[in-house]
Amino acid sequence: MITHKKYSSVSTVNNMLTAPVGNLIIKLSIPTIVSMMITALYNMADTFFVSKLGTSASGAVGIIFSIMAIIQAVGFTLGMGSGSILSRKIGGGDLEEANEYSSTGIIFAFLLGTILAIVGIIFQDKIINSLGATETILPYAKDYAHYIFIGAPFMITSFVLNNQLRFQGKATLSMLGLTTGGILNIILDPIFIFIFNMGIKGAAIATLISQIISFSILMSFFLLKRTETVFSIKKLSKRIKVYTEILKQGFPSLCRQGLASISTIFLNISAAKYGSLAFTSAISANQSADAAVAGMSITSRMFMFIMSFALGLGQGFQPVCAMNYGAKKYNRVKESFLFLLKTISLSMLFCMVLVLIFAPQIVKAFRNDIEVIQVGSVAMRFQAFALPFHSLIFSVNMLLQTTGKAKSASFLSSLRQGLYFIPLIWILPLYFGLIGVQISQGIADILTALTTIPFAIYFFKEINNKSLETK
Repeated sequence: MITHKKYSSVSTVNNMLTAPVGNLIIKLSIPTIVSMMITALYNMADTFFVSKLGTSASGAVGIIFSIMAIIQAVGFTLGMGSGSILSRKIGGGDLEEANEYSSTGIIFAFLLGTILAIVGIIFQDKIINSLGATETILPYAKDYAHYIFIGAPFMITSFVLNNQLRFQGKATLSMLGLTTGGILNIILDPIFIFIFNMGIKGAAIATLISQIISFSILMSFFLLKRTETVFSIKKLSKRIKVYTEILKQGFPSLCRQGLASISTIFLNISAAKYGSLAFTSAISANQSADAAVAGMSITSRMFMFIMSFALGLGQGFQPVCAMNYGAKKYNRVKESFLFLLKTISLSMLFCMVLVLIFAPQIVKAFRNDIEVIQVGSVAMRFQAFALPFHSLIFSVNMLLQTTGKAKSASFLSSLRQGLYFIPLIWILPLYFGLIGVQISQGIADILTALTTIPFAIYFFKEINNKSLETK
């Protein structure tokens, strides 16, 4: 029983260290899954509504998705870094340091977001041209990107606030902030795009407004002291170690999210290059570059939605794992990991079957264009085969990052959309054309999952030894 006087909410911490881990993970996962799926849903809503403007507009969403992935990467880096540290500090009984890491992470995020916004707006044209935009996609991409850059400080800080709330066991509060903004985005999209006749610019403005609303709600929980930690500008750290530790612990997220952006750029370039060429009988000789980019963009958004469920489960696991690891309750760490692994495996197997059966119908719901449907449905089915392997990818990576194994977690995070995917997206199309583009991500997923196995084995051997030492 925890009775340390530094805790602001003793019952919350005791519950994290004593309640059945399965129940805890599910309880924390439900609001997180809801918020993650709503976030993915409003990203899909942008794709859905913008696609009604034409294939080039649909392709523009895919181009700007790489910019949003960079913004998310910065947010997740600072959020996961500060969140995992403060959670372990709470588990170990040091609330003062937890407060320092929390306040520093939040303020640091807004400052970096502001810098990113300024740089993005100044160099907007050069950035978009380098992301694989075709001449017909470029005007739509420029309209969309401007408002995304303006919202960068709010988006990045929202990710930090969200992650810190989760790591404190306040997943419901996190859900309220994210889902409110997400639902608002879905409502505003058709209003701004069609009723106000603002086109793709309307979708971007809807996203900006929803992000500011989410930020305001999430920040209010800290200002109203509904959290385990206390936010204050005075608690902004003057120690370099605090900043480097946040970046170090968040680096796996930077690898994971940052490489997602880079991989999207390579994907768009490859799709545009091979989209007009008939390398296989499945793709017509008149396949346009815009249709290829649009088809792959829809596929990426759909799988982001599917994997938001697995990510939500993993994020429900993280505070349970972090606090118990900080309290040296290693058996509970192992038990929570196995529960996560089994649950994600079953959910991804179910999703795999659905995608294999309904892939063409899914793509058609976004864009009723025969070329887009051909590209997207083939890519979806290839990626669907790799879905069950994501149980290993998510579970092992989150386990290592949450327990402070930053180097191992960073390496594994760099594989799926980096060290494996980038060579594959360049090499496979040379031999298989557009099919090579469509199968690259699925192959990278399977290779990444297999690579995680020895890391998991070594980790559990290590904590088994620690368990023996503490007895």
